[in-house]
Amino acid sequence: MMEWTDRHCRAFHRQLTRNALLYTEMVTTGAVIHGDRNHLIGFSDIEHPVACQLGGSDPKEMAEAARIVSEFGYDEVNINVGCPSDRVQSGRFGACLMEEPELVAACVAAMKDAVDISVTVKCRIGVDDQDPEEALDRMADATFAAGSDALWVHARKAWLQGLSPKENRDIPPLDYDRVMRLKQRLPDQFIGLNGGLQTLDQAEPYLQQLDGLMFGRAAYHTPQILGEVDRRLYGADADDVSPWAAVKAHMGYLDDQLSKGVKLARMTRHMLGLFHGRPGARSWRRILTVEAIRPGAGLEVVEKALAAVSPAGSGLEAAE
Repeated sequence: MMEWTDRHCRAFHRQLTRNALLYTEMVTTGAVIHGDRNHLIGFSDIEHPVACQLGGSDPKEMAEAARIVSEFGYDEVNINVGCPSDRVQSGRFGACLMEEPELVAACVAAMKDAVDISVTVKCRIGVDDQDPEEALDRMADATFAAGSDALWVHARKAWLQGLSPKENRDIPPLDYDRVMRLKQRLPDQFIGLNGGLQTLDQAEPYLQQLDGLMFGRAAYHTPQILGEVDRRLYGADADDVSPWAAVKAHMGYLDDQLSKGVKLARMTRHMLGLFHGRPGARSWRRILTVEAIRPGAGLEVVEKALAAVSPAGSGLEAAE
């Protein structure tokens, strides 16, 4: 989700769900410790609850980065043990750490000593020729023993050799049953499922056995599914948030950021998939894509794009 789930994306997604935990892009410990922190991990208060995902493998650096993240006000800090890119491998973090569960556990322990917020891990079921039964059990046992508050499992092996990260999105097959077996073995630990979840209808049944669901690309490309999350997954006594209502609610944030010099296109690029499958969706995307990049583009572009989407059956009139 690099370059996708930035602060503007998260602020927009928060208009659709009040309860879902939102995740940052992965940021390296070196960047957090030595870089422009406000640019890298700054966020708006409206994003809560929000977690910062770190990439790294040195326990001392992970602890220092976690401390900084905690001081910024994040609700959780997460260790990335899933990204398969070459850049991540060369830095000794991401999915290659599946081969070093004891090192990940040392990072968890150091971070737990440094902060009071939740420390969690997101991993794969294995890498390359590892046996997923042994590899995932070792990671889970080591990190929970070190104090991890949750383990999010991307239910697909990461191939570090021979496949590109793009190819690895579909190959090898997902293995949700492996995650279920882990939960059965560790019934008292928080085990969440990630990988390939596309709709709430597909994903919701897994909550009968697991503790959480993590949506990535589906939430980005079709964010309207987030409008149902509070009612369906959190039991909120509230109506679903329609795409139209979400845009209306987001106008204040857009206006505030525009006044601070943020370009409209930086924010609206995350909104392109909102009306996917609805009448007028193509016009919505076209207007935002073409007109938001023009110098001085403001809220009028969003209003024009919204007017191009048919509100029939949206419930917007009642919401207003």
